[in-house]
Amino acid sequence: MADRIPRLSKSLYYDLVMKEVWKEPFLITLPKKLEERLKKESKKFGVSEEELILEALSKILDEPLDPETRLEMHLKLSEKYLKDAEGFLDKGDYVHASEKAWGAASQMVKALAARRGVELRSHGELHKEVIELTKESGDDEIRLLWQSAISLHQNFYENWLPPEMVEKNIEDAKKFIDKLKLLLQQ
Repeated sequence: MADRIPRLSKSLYYDLVMKEVWKEPFLITLPKKLEERLKKESKKFGVSEEELILEALSKILDEPLDPETRLEMHLKLSEKYLKDAEGFLDKGDYVHASEKAWGAASQMVKALAARRGVELRSHGELHKEVIELTKESGDDEIRLLWQSAISLHQNFYENWLPPEMVEKNIEDAKKFIDKLKLLLQQ
């Protein structure tokens, strides 16, 4: 490990070490140019910015992401995004609450796929996975709740849902997540 440390910036190394010591999330401050590139590349690859950073770190640190690690990552991101959605709701920011709740739901779908060693990289792959989960579980409500989450994702771009609908759809997303958590336990 020591021979790899010089390739990391001192501040990133400090953040990684402090995260391990304190066991708390940390923030990485990026220059505008890198932030814009990160957003562009995450869209290009169909993954969240956090997922892209984790992929890059796993390569730099020569630590491959096995299915169990990916499962953990998606579960943590789902929890984080759901908490973020609730925070945005509290502030009355329905557009960002919509996107975060959809993100939480999509991360749970990715978690179930990761358990099987499958990586989902597009909306189409997410939708197909939900259909498979619906078939496997025999619970058609999974598909219906997913459609509610999809409308939240659309709302992020179009801002057309009334606040009451956003609130109800976020409740649907929470129910969807709970159903998928039960599937993870099987």
